[in-house]
Amino acid sequence: MSTVAGGGRSVLRRKPIEEIDEEKTGNKLFKSLGLWQLTAIGVGGIIGIGIFTLAGLVANGGADASPVGPAVLISFLVAGLASAAAALSYAEFAGMVPRAGSAYTYGYVALGELIGWFIGWDLLLEYTAIVAVVAIGISGYFTEFLAGFGIDMPVWMQGTGDTVEGGLINLPAAVVCLFITWILSRGTKTFGRFELVAVGLKVLLIVFIVGLGFFYVDTDNYTPFLPSGFGAVFTGAATVFFAVFGYDAMSTAAEEATDGKKHMPKAILLSLAIAMVLYILATLVLTGMQNYQDISPTAGFASAFQSVGLPVIATVISAFAVLSILTVMLTFLLGVTRVWFSMSRDGLLPAWFSGTDKRGTPQRVTWIAGGTSALLAGFFPIRAVADLTNIGILAAFVVVCVAVIVLRYRQPDAPREFRLPLMPWVPAFGVLASGFLMLQLHWETWLRFGIWLVIGMLVYAVYGYRHSLLNPRSPRHLSLRANPRPEN
Repeated sequence: MSTVAGGGRSVLRRKPIEEIDEEKTGNKLFKSLGLWQLTAIGVGGIIGIGIFTLAGLVANGGADASPVGPAVLISFLVAGLASAAAALSYAEFAGMVPRAGSAYTYGYVALGELIGWFIGWDLLLEYTAIVAVVAIGISGYFTEFLAGFGIDMPVWMQGTGDTVEGGLINLPAAVVCLFITWILSRGTKTFGRFELVAVGLKVLLIVFIVGLGFFYVDTDNYTPFLPSGFGAVFTGAATVFFAVFGYDAMSTAAEEATDGKKHMPKAILLSLAIAMVLYILATLVLTGMQNYQDISPTAGFASAFQSVGLPVIATVISAFAVLSILTVMLTFLLGVTRVWFSMSRDGLLPAWFSGTDKRGTPQRVTWIAGGTSALLAGFFPIRAVADLTNIGILAAFVVVCVAVIVLRYRQPDAPREFRLPLMPWVPAFGVLASGFLMLQLHWETWLRFGIWLVIGMLVYAVYGYRHSLLNPRSPRHLSLRANPRPEN
């Protein structure tokens, strides 16, 4: 083990970049993803619930927020602008550090172990919660799909009591979490193929929706454009921010890319650009087809086509929305398992979690994360879970934007496949924009986030600090020196 930057006992010890490509500890992940598969994973993670659920929820306001109305378009643009600054930072890191872990690994390399742990622990919860909130979004469309055939699901299984009167559990959401867990458990190669096909169908569906819906737009529905003022627009941006990331979870698969340094930066930027164009077009059509006050907060486009007398199209949309949103769940479940795997391989969590099967898949963390997301999806309302995921991802974006500045000045000559422009202004804007959006979230979201981080600090103090492979006295470090075989 090489000398650790910052001292072997320091909580700010950093993982040297030069050792990343020659990782010799723990298990390996198989390389099977090319540029277009990576881009598909990114688009799959970004586009889905944002168009099919959150656009309608924010425009309408739901039961506990002010309606944004047609200005939901601005909410997406604000969120997209903040996300773009972070995307450029991710792209620079991805071209330097093609290793599983994404923001966790980037923070570990640039800012030290404690910051890396903080963001990794954060992402374990956030990515798992994202899978859950997307599953909740799917369940609304699934209910609409069955209703199109005259089938009414029992109320008790349609959602929680907070969202459906008489509801006990969101059973469709819980079941779909377990289904996508099974798909991911089949291996990255199988997952990559499924994602490429499903994302292709998703993009075709959105183009179809926009093209057909354009003929039913009533410009009167755009008035008033700002029913609740700009304050609601910024609050809406904090909620729909959930819809403009995904490339960060895709970057956790860098170690499984055939040429991570070359392909990851391109895939990150391509996926965000494609997604933002489709979001702008879709929100214009949605709020033009139906008055924002009447848009369904759970199945926006289905209700919009119902309102213009096209119930069959609404049923078709509901069916394909379920399929297309699955890709979002797959991307983020991939993300949480790869962050978890990476933290375990680095010694910050027990080695048992980094065990892989013959396909190079970390089965243990895959099923644990999938089961946890099923519980969240079954028993929590969508807005509470969505806000919880947003604060965590925004915190990760702040860390990555700071880290890219620090590393650019600390190691200016390190090889970079992509260099973000206007350093340090672009990442500095990312820090400010992400921080601003975090402040728009409810205090209860901050409380839940704080409790999770306190638990994480206790876990690090009791286990992670002592067992880290960068700690010269780590039991696993000493074991690997004596017997450098992968642990299973």
